[in-house]
Amino acid sequence: MSETEAYEIRVQGHLDGRWSAWFDGMTLVADDDGSTLISGEVADQAALHGLIQKVRDLGLPLLSVTHTPTGPTP
Repeated sequence: MSETEAYEIRVQGHLDGRWSAWFDGMTLVADDDGSTLISGEVADQAALHGLIQKVRDLGLPLLSVTHTPTGPTP
């Protein structure tokens, strides 16, 4: 079983892929509704909180944080 967990963080505003490195290699997808989905695996809750602090530091409104299933589904 993997120690990492996958999350999706949705913010208001568009960020392009150049921000991926700043968000620890997470995948960034700009949606048509004016939001950006930041998704990927994080090592632990401290890393997740670090990503949320980066959103805060950019001044982007946080819309949602969702835990997503990883690994094979039954």
